[in-house]
Amino acid sequence: MSHADSRLIVALDLPTTDAAWALVESIGDTANFYKIGLQLFPMGGMELCRKIKATGKQVFLDFKLHDIPATVEKATRSITTGGADLLTIHAEPAVMRAAVAGREGSNLKLLGVTVMTCYDDAMLAEMGYAYGARDLVLRRVEQSLEAGVDGIVASAHEAKEIRERFGDELLIVTPGIRPAGADVGDQKRVATPASALADGASHLVVGRPINAAPDPEAAAAAIVSEIASV
Repeated sequence: MSHADSRLIVALDLPTTDAAWALVESIGDTANFYKIGLQLFPMGGMELCRKIKATGKQVFLDFKLHDIPATVEKATRSITTGGADLLTIHAEPAVMRAAVAGREGSNLKLLGVTVMTCYDDAMLAEMGYAYGARDLVLRRVEQSLEAGVDGIVASAHEAKEIRERFGDELLIVTPGIRPAGADVGDQKRVATPASALADGASHLVVGRPINAAPDPEAAAAAIVSEIASV
C-alpha cells in the first residue's frame, strides 16, 4: 500500500468539481493534500474544499487574492470558514497585511505568490518590471516575512537561495514540478520532485503529471516513492 506524503500537493486543475472529486477518490490514500485553483472556484470550489476536508485530507486554495486591502481582508475572513490549510495571495505588502488580518483566529496559513513559474526574465521585462525573476522573488520573500505570512510560492530555481537566506521556518511551496522526462508544458522554471525538495522546497505542487496520467494513483505513487528518501 502506498503511504501519502504531505509534501506532495496534487493540483485539481480539472473542468468540474465532479471530475476533481473523482480524481481524489481514484488516488485514495496515496495523497492527502490537494490544490483547488481559480478554475474550480466559481464552480463550487469552496464546497469541494469542505468535502475534501471532511475526509481528513488537507486543502490548498490557490486563489491568488489581489484587490484593495479591505476586500482582501474580507475575502480571507470568508475563506477561513471552509477549513482550508493554505491560501495564496499576491506578495504585495498591503495585500499580505490585509490577508493576515483576515485570517485572525483561524488555522489558515498564508502564502505570498512571488513570481509565477510561467514567467521568465524576458516576460517580466515585457511587463515593465525592473527586476529579473531571481531578484524580484528575493525582494518579495523579504516583504512576505515583514507582512507576517507563513511562506511563499516560488520555483525550485529560487528555493535553495531562499532557504539559505531566510531559514528553515518559512514554507516554500513549489509549482512547476515535472518528473524526469515529462513534458514541461507552459512552465519556464521547472524541476524534478527530488531536486526541488533537496534545494529547500517544503511542498511540491504537481498537476498534469498526475491529473492527466492514465493511472493517477500510480503516477502519484511514483512521485511519493521518488521523494521518500529526501
